Order: sequence, then structure tokens, then C-alpha cells
Amino acid sequence: MHVPDGFIDAPVSVATGVVAAGAVAVSLRGARRELDERTAPLAGLVAAFIFAVQMLNFPVAAGTSGHLLGGALAAILVGPYTGVLCVSVVLLMQGVLFADGGLTALGVNITDMALVTTVVAYAIFRTIVKLAPHRRRTVTVASFVAALVSVPAAAVAFTAIYALGGTADVAIGKVFAAMVGVHVLIGIGEAAITALTVGAVVAVRPDLVYGARGVTGRPLEIRSSPLAPAAPGQVARADGPVADAARAPQPDDARVPEPDGAAVPAAAPKWSARRVWWAGLAAALLCAGVVSFYASASPDGLEKVAHDKGIDKKAEDHAAKDSPLADYGVKDISDARLSGGLAGVIGVGATLAVGSGVFIVVRRRRAAAESERG
Repeated sequence: MHVPDGFIDAPVSVATGVVAAGAVAVSLRGARRELDERTAPLAGLVAAFIFAVQMLNFPVAAGTSGHLLGGALAAILVGPYTGVLCVSVVLLMQGVLFADGGLTALGVNITDMALVTTVVAYAIFRTIVKLAPHRRRTVTVASFVAALVSVPAAAVAFTAIYALGGTADVAIGKVFAAMVGVHVLIGIGEAAITALTVGAVVAVRPDLVYGARGVTGRPLEIRSSPLAPAAPGQVARADGPVADAARAPQPDDARVPEPDGAAVPAAAPKWSARRVWWAGLAAALLCAGVVSFYASASPDGLEKVAHDKGIDKKAEDHAAKDSPLADYGVKDISDARLSGGLAGVIGVGATLAVGSGVFIVVRRRRAAAESERG
């Protein structure tokens, strides 16, 4: 759904640029509350993973393909504010390095693909999680539904933007019907990818999933007779002392005393945060460097609608069309598989570096602010 230069006129492009800049500014501030020392590196990885999976166009109808937008996935994994930043970093890297999505349309793309998808998806996700039983399966189901709805929501938003500043004389009703129709189908693919990814992380480290906090299980409680004195590190409750230490994340070898004096290991994560990070990076590199060669070559939903309705006649050449990585290939490498794979790997690395840099700076600013208050 990357909007190229020329589809939207200058006044509306400027207006959406202001909206996008405001959303990024607010998100930078909000992300300070979402990021900690464990999730800041994960957020950079989420951006790189979204970049990689966006290269995997999947067929949705005759002559039409779709790809992940990523707003729902980012919001659920690392939080809505950080999610807006993740997708914005991806769009920036795609526009500057790969000539994908117009530079004058960057505000349109951030507003549509980063802001709208993230806000809509996270609102739906939180609603389902609050109303449904607090189980791990609920997180996966809520992720599926949120991602499914977020894609046609982005199509509706694009139609509204086009109604305000579209450069081609096309009936808005036809644009709306075509965009929403094809993006409902694309939403199914988005939902499947999002649910599978969130489910995989929840299965091994639910504490790293922002949207799963407080949902994926109750903290370990150790109970004894109400008459037993509270041991050090415990607080008395009406039904017996509960180990406070068990409420907080424990080291892998942590042991919590039972009331009878025996010791049992506290619940430990299946994977370390570092292992999750490396697994995610390997998946991103595999998608971008290898699997992307087998992606559908059909135009995506917006490209197909733009061609069928004559909108693409107003498209302008991309300012970065001469980039050595334009169109997701490395210039002067004739082998298509090698060229595309190498471009994908470079894109993952660049997005990871920029995204991680942004989130680490945001995290450090939070730490500095906390230190000043302390």
C-alpha cells in the first residue's frame, strides 16, 4: 500500500506530513513509557522483521498480491507508541534506500500505514483482551482479529485522503469499493502472519509481548496456613503469605522457599531474551534474503486498483530511483536471486541499525529522566 509520488496533491501531502510528524513526536514521548532495557533491542528487531516480511508478497486474487503492513504486529509486540515508530522507520528506509513509496508521500504513508493501522489494531486488541478470558490463546485470537481489521481500515483511510487530494479524476465510490474489497483479502494474510508471530513469542517469552502483560497467566503464589508467620520477602494475606519475590521476574536459577521449608525453582522463561532476539533476526534474514525470491510478482492491492482506475497515470518518478538498491535489487549484480537476496539482507541490517539506535536513545532518555527525578 505504499503510495508513490504524484497520487496526492501538494496541500494534502503537506497536511498529512504534519499529521505524521506530530504522530512521530507523540510516539517518541510515549515510547519512553513502553521501552525498558529488554524491549528496546526487541523494538529494533521488530522493525527489521516487518521490513523483511513486507518483501513477501502473497497472492490474494487473480493478478493481485498483498503484503504485511505491520502496524498490528508492532503494536502488540512492543506497544502502540513504539509500534508507530517501528513502521515509520520501515517506511523511511524503504523510501530512501529502495525507492518504495514516494518521498513527498512519506507523510501519507506514515499516516496511513503506521498511524491508522497501529491505532485501530491496538484498540481492537485491547477491547478483546479485556472482554475475553485471560489466557494465552486470547492474545493470539485478539491479534488475528486486530490485524484483520487494521488492513481495510488503512484502505478506508487512503480513500479518505484520496477524496481530499487525489490528482486523478476518479469516482471515489469506485476507489472505496475496490480498495476495501481487495484489502479485506489482504487482511486475512496479515492476520495469519501477525497471529503466528505473536503466538510464537508468547509461547516462549510472554513477558516480552507488550500486549500480553497481565493476560498470559497469574504470577506464582505460595500459600501456607494463615497462622504461619511471613518469611522474609513475603507479605501476609488473608489466605496466607505470598512471596513478593515470586511476583517479579526471576533469574533462571532462582528458587523460592515453600512454607514447609522445601525449595522449588521459580517459573523460568523457556528462552532467554537474547535467544529470542537471535531467532527473530535469523527469521528476518531468511525471509528477506531467501524466501523473498519466491514472493508473488503480481502488483499489490493499491497498485492494482491504481492501474485499473487510472490513478497511476499521475504517478511521478521517485526521487531515489537511481539508488543502488532501487526496486529491491543491488545495482550491477545481474543474478536476480543474488541481487534481491543481498538487497533484502542489506535492508534488514540497515533497518535494524536505525531502529535500534532510535529505541536505545529513547530508552536512555527515559533512564536519564528517572535518574533526575530520583
